[in-house]
Amino acid sequence: MKFCSPILLASLALASPLALQAEKRQTVRSTANEFKRGGCNDIVFVWARGSTEIGNMGTVVGPPMSNDLKSQFPGQVAVQGVDYGALLSTNFLPGGADPAGIREMRSILDDINTQCPDAVVVVGGYSQGAAICHRVIEDLPAAQQDKIAGVIMFGDTQNRADNGQINNFPADKVKIICAANPAMPSATETSAPPSSLPISPTAATPARGGVAHVRAAAGVGAPRGLVLRAMAPNVFILAWRMGGPGELRT
Repeated sequence: MKFCSPILLASLALASPLALQAEKRQTVRSTANEFKRGGCNDIVFVWARGSTEIGNMGTVVGPPMSNDLKSQFPGQVAVQGVDYGALLSTNFLPGGADPAGIREMRSILDDINTQCPDAVVVVGGYSQGAAICHRVIEDLPAAQQDKIAGVIMFGDTQNRADNGQINNFPADKVKIICAANPAMPSATETSAPPSSLPISPTAATPARGGVAHVRAAAGVGAPRGLVLRAMAPNVFILAWRMGGPGELRT
């Protein structure tokens, strides 16, 4: 039987000095408040870390994926972490997530919705952070859900409970990455600290390099305003970069 467990991302190559200078915002580490401190950008990525992780981004998945996204869209991405306790105990609350984390992500998404009407919004989470994504997005008004281009979740603790989807949200906007791990019962998968979580050999390959948006959806060469308005309300495909830069596969 397959159960959902968190995955470690492979290391990313460091960006060149010229690329770093071109970035409007700094490399993402364990804490990111780019939206709260710097406001809107073409793409706003909201991330909820897993249990016991540090900062508001953690270290296991959030930072490498954010930096990969930034490398695909230099200067166009604002990354915002969700501040919450990330305690092990809150995994066992109804819905599998810390109520404070649910409120915080909802507040961030409400602010983005109000302040950045043309932004492409991407949401993600790891472990308990994935549960927060479920609980927040399923309760958003339909008009606000439409503005979320895609949701990507690793080690989703609510994967089985919610039948591999986010309730009341289009399934084709959701990507859930899980490892086949029969040795790890679902009842305990939320209680293991990130350092002890198993790495799935089969899952490590598609995880290499993190998540990149499909460039074709960005409408390269089209007027910026038209591109953003077209991207925001539609399904924005999330793909794994399994080969070199620019080689994208679903």
